[in-house]
Amino acid sequence: MEPNAYFWIILLALVGFYKLDLFSTLLNMKALSSKLPKEFSDIFDAEKYEESQEYAKENARVGVIESSVSLALLLTFWFIGGFGWLDGQVRGLNLNPVWTGVVYVLVLMAVNYLVGLPFGIYHTFVIEERFGFNKTTPVTFFVDQIKSLFLSLLLGVPVLALVLFLFENVPHAWLYGWLAMTGLSLALAYVAPTWIMPLFNKFTPLEEGELKSEIMKMAENCRFPLKEVMVMDGSKRSTKSNAFFTGFGKNKRIALFDTLIEKHTTPELVAVLAHEIGHFKKRHIIQRMVVGVLETGVMFFLVGLFMHNQALFAAFGVAQTSTYLSLIFFALLFEPVNRLLSVAGAVWSRKHEFEADAFAAGVTHDPASMVAALKKLSKDNLSNLTPHPLHVFLNYSHPPVLERIRALKSDAAA
Repeated sequence: MEPNAYFWIILLALVGFYKLDLFSTLLNMKALSSKLPKEFSDIFDAEKYEESQEYAKENARVGVIESSVSLALLLTFWFIGGFGWLDGQVRGLNLNPVWTGVVYVLVLMAVNYLVGLPFGIYHTFVIEERFGFNKTTPVTFFVDQIKSLFLSLLLGVPVLALVLFLFENVPHAWLYGWLAMTGLSLALAYVAPTWIMPLFNKFTPLEEGELKSEIMKMAENCRFPLKEVMVMDGSKRSTKSNAFFTGFGKNKRIALFDTLIEKHTTPELVAVLAHEIGHFKKRHIIQRMVVGVLETGVMFFLVGLFMHNQALFAAFGVAQTSTYLSLIFFALLFEPVNRLLSVAGAVWSRKHEFEADAFAAGVTHDPASMVAALKKLSKDNLSNLTPHPLHVFLNYSHPPVLERIRALKSDAAA
């Protein structure tokens, strides 16, 4: 390999971001306070608060180990010439350039999957089990893995083959690749609630009663075209709770975890769903989609510029250029930019969460129920109540719950 500018940019980015994440994790653990924030004194006892901190520490410890192993394996593979060696092995199959690339990428993905699998097993059956969250049986876990792999191959292989074919044969391939990827993303977003998500969970219509009546009344007041409220069997895998919004146009649905319904009052559930509707009414979803499409377009354009870049290949010790390795090496080179975009996206997302909270409080005229729901979710999910600001800045898509509660109370007092 040649330690040129590309070599140093990628190496420094990989090691630098690893150290930054490690530093923020250590700060986050140091920020754990033995003193319970007064806002949670009505719902957390000393034992539960200590448990939430132990949960944060255990996840942080395993996260550091996983990221360390991943970085060590990547650097080892790179420095011993693994990219070039694997390229020679795959080329020896004498496939055409497109399928050679597909096989190469699948091998790397398989190795990455096998490296991550023990950590996934440990998280599910050790950490989540220890803290009372896990409801996943070994059979369910195994079946989930098979389904996920099958879907990845079913959807990913044709897309990868198409992208490789375009860059191998079509002028302005970046443009057609961008259009194809955008079309696929929109199609998946449309069919996922109907065809993909039911492969993993059971969705049933919310039964008639007070909760459904209050939800539909609230949706009507918001002029939100809610077609259906579904209940998802989240308890099949975990005791944790959540709710989410799916669908386009007049085909909008809201899904509630069954665990959420079990643990919250009707006013609290209405407030949670008002929050989800707030994302729609504030156009957060369409904004994120537009930005995502534009980011994808820029990335495809840059991929085209770096296609078959000899200096980039030299940085990885590979003499013969190829389209598929151009994609992989560009992804590593693009990592600093991708990380900055991720941080910017998290900042933007946290702003949206505050706006959706304010919308929910306003439309229900009941900020206290939103506050109560956030508190219960924090307790039931063992949330870290005192995360460090740097860790939040780098990683949190949602504001810390304490900030959300204080913002709701401040708006109510204004």
